[in-house]
Amino acid sequence: MLESNARHGPAGATAVEVTAEPVLADDAAPAESSPRRAVRARRRGSRGSGVSLWLMALPGLALLFVFAYIPMAGIVIAFQSYSAVGGVFASPWVGLQNFAYLFSTSDAWRITFNTVFMNSLFIAANLVLALTIAIVLNELRGRWAWLSKFYQSVLFLPHFFSYVIVAYFALAFLDPQTGLLNKVLGFFGAAPVEWYSTPGAWPVILTVVSVWKGVGFWVIVYTAGILAISPELYEAAEVDRASKWQQVRHITLPSLTPLVILNVLLSVGGIFRADFGLFYLVTNNSATIYSTTDVIDTYVFRSLVNLGDIGMSSAAGVYQSIVGFVLILIANWLVRRRHADQALF
Repeated sequence: MLESNARHGPAGATAVEVTAEPVLADDAAPAESSPRRAVRARRRGSRGSGVSLWLMALPGLALLFVFAYIPMAGIVIAFQSYSAVGGVFASPWVGLQNFAYLFSTSDAWRITFNTVFMNSLFIAANLVLALTIAIVLNELRGRWAWLSKFYQSVLFLPHFFSYVIVAYFALAFLDPQTGLLNKVLGFFGAAPVEWYSTPGAWPVILTVVSVWKGVGFWVIVYTAGILAISPELYEAAEVDRASKWQQVRHITLPSLTPLVILNVLLSVGGIFRADFGLFYLVTNNSATIYSTTDVIDTYVFRSLVNLGDIGMSSAAGVYQSIVGFVLILIANWLVRRRHADQALF
């Protein structure tokens, strides 16, 4: 509000003095109330969004609880002489006898070695090839960008094939009479090979099949990781006249290190669990190549089907879980020593 006061000077002049006073509207709220209202609104919004997130996660949590945590109650079977008549509550307890039976033969050490050795080959081969292919495809830009998408789709397609189909593909190559490999060997004058009776060839064969089926998934994962790298880093490297190899070595690979470490950690955790379809179906369950293809999962399956020994099969599953958990702890400890911010916990 403006107020004017007239004052008469000695010369008869009139001086007008104007003063301004701030006036608050009747409905205006105090200034300090606005931040409070904003805080309350944010709290209400965060509570609402939290409830929404929990509702979205509920189906996944329910599936995890039903199919992962409830079956853990079956661990007690590993310490029982289980019978279907008595069930879990009436079957007699035998302590560690099932574990003693599992390790009483040389088969336990053979299947343990095969499981760890073959899975280690798969992890290394998939890691190296997926990284290499992702880096190469990332260089297909401009008019060749469509070719990169095409190759990604072709590589990813086998990921959706079941091992029943993959086993038939393998048979088309490895069949002693009509297989493509023996046809090629015959063309060059070599004698045909009984692939399903040659144990030494199967580490290579299974690695090729595993990479063919699984590398496409990791190519897409690593490609997404490469696309997340800031283009400004590559532009600065080009200004400094860095070669493509130098850009890959000093920008791409270090930027992908957290993703690679996470992949390796999760893979190490599952190193004691072999892909049953790969080792049972692709090998045609041939007994003559068990020395290199028999793993814990196939051994347990045959023991369960042929002998009906549920207790020993459960003991083998507990053995897998405990050793896998210990391996994750060791791998995570090693990562924490070098890259503490990239460890799982």
